[in-house]
Formats: sequence, C-alpha cells, structure tokens
Amino acid sequence: MNRLRALLPSGPTVTRDLTASIVVFLVAMPLCMGIAVASGVPAEKGLITGIIGGIVVGALAGSPLQVSGPAAGLAVVVFELVRDQGLSALGPILVLAGLIQVVAGIARLGGWFRAISPAVVHGMLAGIGVLIVVGQFHVLFDAKPLPSGLQNLAAAPGRLFGLSPSNIAATEIAFGVGMLTIAAMLGWEKFRPASLRLVPGALVGVLTGTFVALAFGLDVARVNVPESIAGAVAFPGVGLFAKWADPSIITAALAIAFIASAETLLSAAAVDRMHDGVRTNYNKELRAQGIGNLLCGLAGALPMTGVIVRSSANVQAGATTRLSTMFHGFWILGFVALLPWVLREIPMAALGAILVITGWRLVSLAHARHLFSHYGPLPALIWLATLVTVVVADLLTGVLVGIGLSMLELVPHLRRLGLKVSEGAQGGAHAINLSGSATFVSLPKLSDTLERAPAGTPVRLDVTGLSTVDHTCAELIKDWFQRRRAAGDTIEVFGARGKTAALAH
Repeated sequence: MNRLRALLPSGPTVTRDLTASIVVFLVAMPLCMGIAVASGVPAEKGLITGIIGGIVVGALAGSPLQVSGPAAGLAVVVFELVRDQGLSALGPILVLAGLIQVVAGIARLGGWFRAISPAVVHGMLAGIGVLIVVGQFHVLFDAKPLPSGLQNLAAAPGRLFGLSPSNIAATEIAFGVGMLTIAAMLGWEKFRPASLRLVPGALVGVLTGTFVALAFGLDVARVNVPESIAGAVAFPGVGLFAKWADPSIITAALAIAFIASAETLLSAAAVDRMHDGVRTNYNKELRAQGIGNLLCGLAGALPMTGVIVRSSANVQAGATTRLSTMFHGFWILGFVALLPWVLREIPMAALGAILVITGWRLVSLAHARHLFSHYGPLPALIWLATLVTVVVADLLTGVLVGIGLSMLELVPHLRRLGLKVSEGAQGGAHAINLSGSATFVSLPKLSDTLERAPAGTPVRLDVTGLSTVDHTCAELIKDWFQRRRAAGDTIEVFGARGKTAALAH
C-alpha cells in the first residue's frame, strides 16, 4: 500500500496540475479551432485532435509536460492535401503516418530527428508562418484563402484597398472584428496585470471579437460546429488499405510523419530547458505521437504534434506531472460536449486574426539574427533558403533544400568527420573526452554521451581534440551546460578554444 501511495501524485501536486490544466485549456481552445480553419477543415476536427492529444498522448508521452494537439506547422500541408485529394484522404494518410512514427520510435530513431539542423526546422516554420499570415489575412474579410501562398500574397493588397469606410458592408464589418481581436490580444499581452498573467491573449482576443459581434448583432460568418462532438468523428471507409497503394498517399504520410516528428522532438527539447523535472524520452515520445496520429486518422481529425505555445503555458502555470496535459483534454471534451452553442457564436474573422498573429510569430526573425551572429552566414542562409522555398514551391521541397544546404557544413571536415568519445570515472568526477568533428550527423552519439553523465556528480569535459562544432551540436552542448549548472553540478572544461570556449560560459 505504501508503495502504491508513493507512485500516486500528492494532493498539492494534483492541485497544481489541475490549475495548470485550466490555463492550457484556455490557450488550446481557440488554437485548436483556428488551426482547423487554417487547414481548410471544420473547426471540430481540431478539437478532436486536442482531445486525443491531451487524454491519450498525455498519458503515454515521453515528455510529461509537453502538450500535444493540432499544430500551425502542419496547417499548410493539410490544407493542400484536402484541396487536392479531399477530406476523405486525410484519415488513411494519418493512420499510415502514425504507424511510421510508432515504428520509428520502436527502432529508436528519436535522436536522429533531433539531428535535423535547427536552421532547417525554424526556416520551415517561418515559411509556414508566412503562408498562414497571407492565407488567414483573407479570412479577416470573411473570404476563403486562395489555392497557393503566392496567389494569397498577390491578392492581399486588393482586399485591403477594396475596403470602403463610407460604404460599410459585410466585408468591412468582418475586417473590423478581426482588427479588434488582434488589438485586444496584443494589448492584453502588453498591459495585463501581473495577477492575471496566466490568462492567454488569444482567449481575450476571441472573447472580445465574439462579444462585440453578439452585442451589436453583426452579420459576420461564424464557426460551425455540430450539436454532438460524436457526430464529428468520421471513421475511414472500407477502402482504407486500398488507398495506401496510391504513391501520393504514401508520400503525404511520410511528409507528415517527418515534419510532425521533427517539430515534436524539437519542442520537447525546448520544454526540457524550461523545467528541472523528468527529461524527455525521445523514442517513447515518438511512439506516443504515432499512436495519437493513428487515432486522429481513425477519427477523421487533424494531425498532431507537440506544440511549444501550449507546452510553455503548461510549465509556466506550474504543472509538475502529465496529469495537467490529460486534464486539459478532458476540459476540451466536456466543453464541446456540453456547450457547443458557445462555439457557434465565435466569428470566423476572430479565429483568422488569432492565426495571423500565430503565423507571424512563427517567422521569428530573431532566430535568424541569432544564427548569423553566433554561427556565421551559412546557417542564416539555410534558414532563408528554406523559408523562401516553402513559400514559393512547397513544404517538402523547402525542407529538402534546407537539408541539402546543411550538407555544405560537412564539406570542410570530410577528412575528419567522425566524433570519438571516451568516458569514465576520474578522481571522483565523470570524465568525458571528445575528439574529431561534432556535426549534426554525430548529434545522437554526442547527446547520449552527455546525458549519461550521472546527476549530482562533477563532470570533467576534455575537448582538446575537438576540431569543429557545428551550430546543431553547439546548441545541444550549450543547453546541456545551462541545465547541469542550473541543477548545481560542477563542470570543468579542458582544452576549449574559439567557439568551443564560448559554449562553456
């Protein structure tokens, strides 16, 4: 009995997780619906993904404090799939993508997804952010986005200059609601009192737009959700396996599995930097995400990833275990089951406004400046090339271009590409010796070596033989230094010079 009691969360822990789950729920609700709208599917599809991501993936996750749900990073992919192949193709694609993720987790490939250059991943997200902004800009006018990012961009000035203050019609009203939503969101985030810091700006923006539309009886398009959430579940037909014979379905599943896994595991690494609790088990997280996406495919919902906005809200709200993530899934389920009429009052322009801000923040010019100032022009060029190719061509091409350019970082070190590692006890400390080249191809090996250093034990790190460190490994080492020192561990570095020396400070 005592052993069972030790395994269960304590009363204060449950209370903190319960409080944090309400904060995450308030952040997740408008984002789940908005990302569904940006993906070209009904809003309830995003809510189902949020429910599965909270309850199921939350229970199985390898990153206990990470929150999973529909992600802006996949909205453009889903929009194009639904446009080209229809909503019915999404289920088979997600089931296959989920199976790929489960197999990758079983094969212990989680660490390799982390080896993808951060410049590629952030460039991909920046490109997606641009596409979301120019697409959802049209939703602000109660209009549908056009088929491509370039078309949306070209049509944007016409939408804006077509407004007529002297002849207010439905278009002007919808745009006004959208602008009011953005102003309320940004204003709250800038001026909110410290006592209400956990109330999310997205929620305040949506509530403001909704209340104004209700109070003045504005004739604007609103969210359409069914009376019953069960009615939104659409199981794949008998032709599920037959669709897998289509090469385009297989390609789409591989793309979603790759992008969702990379975004999830990079998000999990970021969440680990925010707290001192249990570290992420990347392969377990990958398996959990695969099960989640498989279930989303069976339910006819959106794909999911681990998402940093909801996860950071979870940590900042004081969550300590996976219960917070699971509770937030139950809150979403209860809300859509008992109060669907509330959701049907939300203006589409308000959701579009939230996604415009979300997309803009994905662009993150600060990250590009960080790459340039700390690691030189090549990583910044990779970021820019990936962004531009995603916008001009498509997501998969952009990622492949970014990965291809990342290979250029290996060229100067082809003669000495391997990383040699030795470790063991030395004078009461855990000694680690690194020599050769620390590049993204050796990141899993480097990560495993650093993480094996026992907690609470002094570490002696000898990098005398380390000839180069690329920006992917540099970020890993820097995060490891910060985390160990924050935990009070002593780290001695020997032989550091140049950029390697800078990492130790």
